[in-house]
Amino acid sequence: MSRKTGDTEGNSQTLTAPAPFADETSCQCQAPHEKLTIAQARLGTPVDRPVRVYADGIFDLFHSGHARALMQAKTLFPNSYLLVGVCSDDLTHKFKGFTVMNETERYEALRHCRYVDEVIRDAPWTLTPEFLEKHKIDFVAHDDIPYSSAGSDDVYKHIKEAGMFVPTQRTEGISTSDIITRIVRDYDVYARRNLQRGYTAKELNVSFINEKKYRFQNQVDKMKEKVKNVEEKSKEFVNKVEEKSHDLIQKWEEKSREFIGNFLELFGPDGAWKQMFQERSGRMLQAFSPRQSPTSSPTRGRSPSRSPSPPFPWLFNKASPPSSPKAASASLSSMSEGDEDEK
Repeated sequence: MSRKTGDTEGNSQTLTAPAPFADETSCQCQAPHEKLTIAQARLGTPVDRPVRVYADGIFDLFHSGHARALMQAKTLFPNSYLLVGVCSDDLTHKFKGFTVMNETERYEALRHCRYVDEVIRDAPWTLTPEFLEKHKIDFVAHDDIPYSSAGSDDVYKHIKEAGMFVPTQRTEGISTSDIITRIVRDYDVYARRNLQRGYTAKELNVSFINEKKYRFQNQVDKMKEKVKNVEEKSKEFVNKVEEKSHDLIQKWEEKSREFIGNFLELFGPDGAWKQMFQERSGRMLQAFSPRQSPTSSPTRGRSPSRSPSPPFPWLFNKASPPSSPKAASASLSSMSEGDEDEK
């Protein structure tokens, strides 16, 4: 079954299946397998004669550092076929140590890496000429740091001497050992996490006392989270109230200024109400003031010898007013007689 199909928009390839295992497929190199030099491989080879590159490792907790190394091995030459050898649990535990993932999990992780064309299970710790010949390997790709193991200062020394070694670059800051170190360092955090997710203390190899401690810490964390949420909601509410209060105060100030302006316009020193009051006052004064008689009207004939007497002579007399009502009555009688004589 083919892993890839051509992309109509270019030369890129799309994966359609995981990489096959070497023991379930035959070598796809149909042309005569002649030894290549690195220079020849870099110039390019016929389509039916890809450069067969081999990379091996443990690949425990498969991560981006592993993927980048395989990408480099795959792109070393224009036409390459990448075989990846994965060591078994027995070999790994013997020469390196215990793994987190078992061999089956590690095999499957490699099969689903896009750069891998074929996976070799139970790969040898040290490469032999027989193994290289069986899989028709042209070059071996690995980082250039000497790898001391199994009583050797460098397990790739003979490969380098044969001119079959092509170096790749390690990715700094990421490795299986680093990931395990993080887990061990934060063991309590991950133990509590998995207890919350339903794992039992027995599955986590946690003692009864530690289990109770972790569960109590989880409850405390939940309470802290609730308090934090309440505080955040309270802050949001206060902020909303402050925003609304600011808007209300601003609107009140605008309305107040508008009211004061209208009041001054109506009742101020030069307001409309004063002008209206002055106009009405002028009309009332005109209405109540007497009309002057014309200057050309004839005057009545009056006796030059007598002038009209004032109605209340004691008001205009410097002398004292009548001392008694009889005197006042006599004065009024005389005034009446004088008026009759005038007529």
